[in-house]
Amino acid sequence: MVQKDSLTVVDNLPFVLDEGTLLQRFHLTADSVFVDGALRFAREAAALARPKGLYKVSAVEPAGDDTVLLDGILFTSRILRVNLDGRHRAFPFLATCGREIDDWGRALEDPMELFWADALKELALEAAVQALGAHLAGKYQPGEQAAMNPGSLPDWPIHEQRALFSLFGDGAAAIGVTLNDSFLMSPVKSISGLWFQTDVGFVNCQLCPREECPNRRIPHDPHLFERRYGPPGANGGH
Repeated sequence: MVQKDSLTVVDNLPFVLDEGTLLQRFHLTADSVFVDGALRFAREAAALARPKGLYKVSAVEPAGDDTVLLDGILFTSRILRVNLDGRHRAFPFLATCGREIDDWGRALEDPMELFWADALKELALEAAVQALGAHLAGKYQPGEQAAMNPGSLPDWPIHEQRALFSLFGDGAAAIGVTLNDSFLMSPVKSISGLWFQTDVGFVNCQLCPREECPNRRIPHDPHLFERRYGPPGANGGH
């Protein structure tokens, strides 16, 4: 772990494979002829994987109906601004599967192995997010938290990634994550966002009407935006 000012970089996050979860992600049953090879493949990946993450404590200051300042950097989102009402701090974060497993996966050619590698990178990212959140909770005791991510809702578009990354300084490079001109991250199995304390709960899915989303966590609430965030000027995530 490295701490610079309010930025905490954690690069020794655990990655422990659970066989049941692994087979489920690989779409294999326990009696499949591919199981032994798949498990060997997964162990090879786990041995070199180094999931990483960072977070920082940022001061929150409302700047308008649809804008908010984090450490003096302007962000535009009605939903974000309302979610941060009454909050004096928030926790920008960045987590990644790590360059090590990403580079390893890029060298593969077999379609089945490419599929397995993608699933393993996703699991490494999930491990990074879980461990990073636990580290933050242990250090700051922030209470119940929710998260928002640039690009998950039209109200907080993906180009806001640039402002978010500016909060990390050289921290993103320190964990091997880069942002391209289209505001997409590399490694692809990386996630950025903002954790914040909440008394009412929040999940992006509540405001997303996309029905066929494989990552949906809870149902869409078509009235939530009007009830909690409307009006002025935002698009309600539609």
